[in-house]
Amino acid sequence: MPIDPGKHKIVFDFKYDGLGFARLAFNDLSGIGRSGVDTLSIDGRLVATKKVERTIPLTLPVDETFDIGSATGTPVDDADYQVPFALTGKIDKLQIKLDPPVLTEQDKKKLEKSARAAQDAN
Repeated sequence: MPIDPGKHKIVFDFKYDGLGFARLAFNDLSGIGRSGVDTLSIDGRLVATKKVERTIPLTLPVDETFDIGSATGTPVDDADYQVPFALTGKIDKLQIKLDPPVLTEQDKKKLEKSARAAQDAN
């Protein structure tokens, strides 16, 4: 979708369906690699929503990076672009917000109990 020249606020949001990596504290892999929903908005107007069936469970391949303003890794589709693919505009501000891992109340109680036991042992 073409965007008119000038300043714009582009927001990408990802809502994860899993509990996140915090479940690894309980040797539980159920929180990783789950699905989620992507939303993209431009200047407050929803442009696209897409369901992602799986996410990368723990690590990215060594040849993939978190590029900002350019794409140097493998493209999803060679017809879309060829690397290196550099942004020709200017990014005035980038804001990244990460939500903390989500634990159930039962998980929190287990962690608190473990922390108290560790303190008592010292």
